[in-house]
Parts: sequence; structure tokens; C-alpha cells
Amino acid sequence: MDVSVQTAPSPLARVLQSRRRRWLVGLGAALALIALVWLSWWLLEARFYESTDDAYVAGDLVNVMSQVSGTVVSIAADETDRVQAGQELVRLDATDAQIALQEAEQQLARTVRQTRTVFATRDQLRAVVGQRRSELARAQSDFDRRRDLAASGAVSGEELGHAQDALKAARDALIAAEKNLAASSALVGHTGVADNPEVRAAATQVELAWLALARTSVRAPLTGYVARRTVQLGERISPGAPLMAIVPLGRLWLEANFREVQLRHMRIGQPATVVADLYGGHVTFHGRVVGLGMGTGSAFALLPAQNATGNWIKVVQRVPVRIALDGSELTAHPLRIGLSTVVTIEVRDASGPQLAQTPPQEPVLATRAFDVDRSEIHARIEEIIEANTGEPP
Repeated sequence: MDVSVQTAPSPLARVLQSRRRRWLVGLGAALALIALVWLSWWLLEARFYESTDDAYVAGDLVNVMSQVSGTVVSIAADETDRVQAGQELVRLDATDAQIALQEAEQQLARTVRQTRTVFATRDQLRAVVGQRRSELARAQSDFDRRRDLAASGAVSGEELGHAQDALKAARDALIAAEKNLAASSALVGHTGVADNPEVRAAATQVELAWLALARTSVRAPLTGYVARRTVQLGERISPGAPLMAIVPLGRLWLEANFREVQLRHMRIGQPATVVADLYGGHVTFHGRVVGLGMGTGSAFALLPAQNATGNWIKVVQRVPVRIALDGSELTAHPLRIGLSTVVTIEVRDASGPQLAQTPPQEPVLATRAFDVDRSEIHARIEEIIEANTGEPP
């Protein structure tokens, strides 16, 4: 009968086994400590932040368009150039507009003279009415005198009949003159030559022609940088055709696309930090949430997904979140439209609203570049009226 004999482990094996046990215990303790630290960090800090790298710089792309048609004779700015609001960008051939303005001024002068004729006719008809009233009074007096004499037989009945016919004729002539005067007064109204509707209509045409001439100079609606210039020298353009675009780099924002599960605690007004790939981690931008999108990207796509099919697979959707950036930081470190960024939003304070509660109190964008000082053309209109009436308007 064989009996197996177990040999005791050597001292070296016992030392190695003891070391292995201590390393495993230490490693387990280290992993437990790391897990505890990570859990504490997540509970106290990390869970209050939502981050995404699906975020891009967005901004206004303002198209510059002409308000009148014409041929391009000058281009004053090219792509990447900085332009100021009101600066001339494109000039059109103004020959046709200048001729139209001259024609409108001549028409105004003719209208003023025609209106003066109407006023003169009214004054003449007033004199005629006065004359007809005098004739009626004289005919009435002759008829009354002959009627008294006819009672005593001093005047024949035939002569009395002639006096009565003359009285009737004078009365009819007065009525006709008064009607002509009323018709002429209706054309004139209670205004002077300068305030006459026909004169004001002609003056409006002069102002429109002058405005069309001024609009042959296409100006920048706001301050920014020129991008995507399409207009060329000598090109015939129409109103509404885009000539170039202006990007105001001082008014940029972010479109950060967060997964739908990240929006649970996201609210308007929460702070955000942004790192752009252009500058890397050396520059950090700060902003705040100003709005959450009204739908996912697929909902507003040109061809929305048809989920009512048999091969439907659930895909986590993303919703765009708009983040406003600090203007001073944009000035110090300019961004470009379309650049990639990494956005982190602190969602610790979830007391704010998810949607805007009040409408905007001020315009999002506004310009005074198209406001025209019309004092020059008003002075010119008054000069034309005065020259054709002989008296100031």
C-alpha cells in the first residue's frame, strides 16, 4: 500500500505567498479607496455638470442686398475685410437714377404752374360771381321800378315782360357762375399752392427719385467682417439679390447638442464653460444658457425619420442648447462660425425655467444704416416750388 508524503513548503514559497497576499490586499484596498473617492467626487461635484463635444460656434450671417437694380461700377470691400455700419460696399451706375430725378423735378415744376392756373381760375370765377351779382341786383331794380310804373300805366306790359326776362337771365347767370366757382374751389380746397395735393404728390415723386439715386450706393447694415462675396464688377443686379455677407464676430453663440438624457436638470441661466479647439485648453470661454431647442435635429430635418416602420431602432436624440458667450472674451480671443468646441454646463441650480417666460424687450438686431437724411431733398423741393410760384412755400 502506497502512502503519499506531503512535503512542507519551502521558506521562499512561504515568503512569496505572503507577499502576494499583501499585494492583493493592498491592491484591493487601493481600488476600494479609488472607487470611494470617485463616488464621493461624483456625488459632491461631477453629477452637477453636463458636457458634450458636439458643440459648434454659430452666429449671424447678414446678407448685403441692393434695394434698386443697376450695374456694379465699384466694389469697396472684399472677403475678410472689416467694415463699419453705413460704409459703402458696392456702388451702382447712377445715370438712370439721375435722369429720373431730373424728370421728377421738371414734373413738379409743371404741376406747380398748373396749380397756379387753377388758383387763378378760381380768383377769376370769384370776380365773375361778383359781376353776376351786380347784374342781378341791377336787373332786380329795373324790374321793381317797371313793375311800380306798370301799375299806373306809365310802362307797357311788354316792357315789363322784357325786364322780367332780364331778371331771370341774370339770376340763371349768377347760379351758373356760382357752380363754376364751387367746382374750381373744390379743386383748390383750403390749401395754398405748396400744400395742394397735386403738388405734394409730385414732390413725393421727386423724393422717391432722389431716394432711388441715394440707394445706388449699397451700404453695410452693421459692423463686421465680409464673407462670401459673390458680386462682381460690371454685373447687372436686381433688388434682393445677395451681394456679400457680413459676420459680426462680436455676436456669436454656441449650438451645443446634448443627449436628451442630459436635459433633465438643464435650465435657462445656468453657467457654462467652453473650450474651443482653435485655442485648446489654454483659453476658457464663459457663457450661460439662454435657450433650449424646440425639437431634435431630426425633427427639423428636410427628410424627417420615419419611425413607424418595422425596422425601427431606438437612437438617443440630441437637442440643441443655445449658449451666449462673454463679449469681452470674444474680443480678446475671436472665434469663427462653425468651429468645434467642448461645452460643460453646471446644472447644480435647477430653479430656472426650461423655456423663456417673457418675449424679448428689445430687438435682437437693429440698424440705422438705412436711415437717410432727407433735409437736402426737402430744401430742393421748396426751392422748385418757390421758383415756380414766386413766393416761399
